Amino acid sequence: MQWTKQDERTVYSNRWFSVNLADVELPDGRHLDHFLIRLRPVAVATVVNEAGEVLLLWRHRFITDSWGWELAAGVVEDGEDIAQAAARELEEETGWRPGPLHHLMSVEPSNGLTDARHHIYWADAGEYVGHPVDDFESDRREWVPLKLVPDMVARGEVPAANMAAALLLLHHLRLGQDG
Repeated sequence: MQWTKQDERTVYSNRWFSVNLADVELPDGRHLDHFLIRLRPVAVATVVNEAGEVLLLWRHRFITDSWGWELAAGVVEDGEDIAQAAARELEEETGWRPGPLHHLMSVEPSNGLTDARHHIYWADAGEYVGHPVDDFESDRREWVPLKLVPDMVARGEVPAANMAAALLLLHHLRLGQDG
């Protein structure tokens, strides 16, 4: 069954997102109003070091009033290359400049409500260049053994679905079944 968008109008917008209202026709001919959020692409990055540790941020999300581990992330600026945005965000939020980035995955974290696409990258080397410019984004930044990731996800310590999926895939790719 495919829904068909007949019309869409912006209700609110700013530089990060817009809230739109769509007239959607269902396969049986009925119509419904459906709100959606249009977002800029998001670039995400981390580093896995030689010791098999992944660079994570421990942060609070006021919207859900919850703490959890995340990867450095932010919106892609107009005209900015997505991988370069991921490297920029990693450096701004952690103080680490990644080596060559590898694309890990792209996901749509909530495609029933938003068109957001998160593009996730990782590097197997990085260089510490100083205290993070955006240190207000997290309480701390830590190297966490990648082998601990599945248990951390299972305990709810990585609450964001996109971050959990990326870390589990990275765990699988780097450590395989033995990790």
